Amino acid sequence: MTKQPAVYILSSKRNGTLYIGVTSNLQKRTWEHKNNLVEGFTKKYGVHRLVYYELHEDMVSAIKREKQMKKWNRGWKLELIERQNPSWRDLWEGII
Repeated sequence: MTKQPAVYILSSKRNGTLYIGVTSNLQKRTWEHKNNLVEGFTKKYGVHRLVYYELHEDMVSAIKREKQMKKWNRGWKLELIERQNPSWRDLWEGII
């Protein structure tokens, strides 16, 4: 899983702080977050657990989806995560 557009959600813990991002390389970007190589929100708040992602055919659709999801209320985001990942396990192992 390298060069494919993806929207992802990171969490600090179950029901914790959430971060929504978009990338063309989910494996690399998640590794960067986990190792505090990304300055800003995720580093400051310890948001390193990959709890949700979806792959897209192109970056335009991934960016559109990311913007849509960022506008959602917290309850909708939690529901999305729990529908796909009810135990909130870190999905990192499944993408490396």
